[in-house]
Amino acid sequence: MKFLILIPLFFLFLGCKSETKNNTMEPSSASLAMNEKKNDLLVEKPEDVETPRGMKWVSGVRFTMGAREADEMALPRERPAHPVAVDGFFMDIHEVTNADFQKFVYETGYVTVAERPVDWEELKKQLPPGTPKPHDSLLRPGSLVFKKDIASLSEFNYSQWWEWKIGANWRHPEGPDSDIAGRENYPVVHVSFEDVNAYCKWAGRRLPTEAEWEAAAHGKRPGGIYTWGDSEKELNFLANTWQGEFPVKNIPEDGFNYAAPVGSFPANSLGLYDMAGNVWEWTQDWYDELYYKKLLKDGEVKNPLGPTQPYNPANPYEKEKVIKGGSFLCNKSYCASYRITARMPQALDSGSDHLGFRTVATPEMLRE
Repeated sequence: MKFLILIPLFFLFLGCKSETKNNTMEPSSASLAMNEKKNDLLVEKPEDVETPRGMKWVSGVRFTMGAREADEMALPRERPAHPVAVDGFFMDIHEVTNADFQKFVYETGYVTVAERPVDWEELKKQLPPGTPKPHDSLLRPGSLVFKKDIASLSEFNYSQWWEWKIGANWRHPEGPDSDIAGRENYPVVHVSFEDVNAYCKWAGRRLPTEAEWEAAAHGKRPGGIYTWGDSEKELNFLANTWQGEFPVKNIPEDGFNYAAPVGSFPANSLGLYDMAGNVWEWTQDWYDELYYKKLLKDGEVKNPLGPTQPYNPANPYEKEKVIKGGSFLCNKSYCASYRITARMPQALDSGSDHLGFRTVATPEMLRE
């Protein structure tokens, strides 16, 4: 059990504190191909396209992506700040809910990764050569669940507050003895990158790029550290995060111990809920710890799609995507990822009880 716990845990939280000094990969030329002309930015919603139900229009915008110097909590992977331009698009008002996902599963019969037996042949590709196969009893379906009964820590190590729980999945968020009855309006969790893309295909949507996600989070308040500005004093009223001593004592000053129903906190300036806290959200971009440095060399890039391949020196065997927004577990003492520019790597096949997603659509997609 310990073996399986440590593998996905390393993907989830060690990234909050990791830094790098060297990169063995050659700079990608993808950003050069994406450095389109700076004019013709789609700002306003086209008149011939109606706003889909449950979505908001995010106006096209030029902005500085990445952490400002004034953000003292920023990690090296959030810098340097660099100019980007993003065409307008539609985004879900809130994270995809259990009810939304249940409808998708009912209509398609889809089975999520967390509900399937662990494929050792695939798993070992993500591990150092020669890693021994664990007992078959440990390769049963499951997912990562936060431990809610931690009394104390022997050391500040993420493996002490996470466990790989067999039987945990989107239907059973805390394990086989739990269910989603009465949680229809909560964000769906325990979903992998494969799962969310299957949902997107069914819904005629896609995941946002990291640049689109940041543009939406800033909304009509570009440049702020948080979705509401620069003051952290408003955090407990505007986002679902962790108050108290992480991870042993949670004081629910914001009204929730853990995940909250979508829309429980005020929307940002565009009418989008939970762009800070509650659950992390998948994006479509590969995670490259040095991508921002490469992108800065190209000047303003329009509609950046992220690097062409992942790079994380702390986890060189795994392919990871960028997740954004932070979750109900984010605390200033450990990982203040309720900031707009916060970003973390996430393994493609890993899920947890604090990771969900929302979708976007472009006018071109809706015209098809």
